[in-house]
Amino acid sequence: MSDAINLETAKVLIEAAEAEAESMGLRMVITVANPEGNLIAQHRMDDAWLASVDISRNKAYTSAALKTPTHELAEATEPGESLWGLQTTDENRLVVFGGGYPLEVDGEIVGTVGVSGGEVSEDMAVASAAVERFEELVE
Repeated sequence: MSDAINLETAKVLIEAAEAEAESMGLRMVITVANPEGNLIAQHRMDDAWLASVDISRNKAYTSAALKTPTHELAEATEPGESLWGLQTTDENRLVVFGGGYPLEVDGEIVGTVGVSGGEVSEDMAVASAAVERFEELVE
């Protein structure tokens, strides 16, 4: 696998996430980005929230920019905690709730996925389906 995932791989990950969303009865926006957080592909399911277009892309961006799943930022960004206010930096692109994950090969981030359109736990479940599919591809 090269240093970054390609469009073909991004489409496979989007298909896996979409299948999970459909099985849950959800309409989501699914974004796949490169290691720098730049868009590779984005898919908006019919009737998915318009706001989820930016949110899913920003989740993918955040996972790249901070090299971490977005849900791991939630506690540290609460009032009084060490990263309070983080979400107001970087032109308000940082998302500090679940649904964004880095995609790694041998400890190196080769892409990210971001999902939006449901409750945080639902976004995480749908994004996790893409992560699981990615892990199958690189085995």
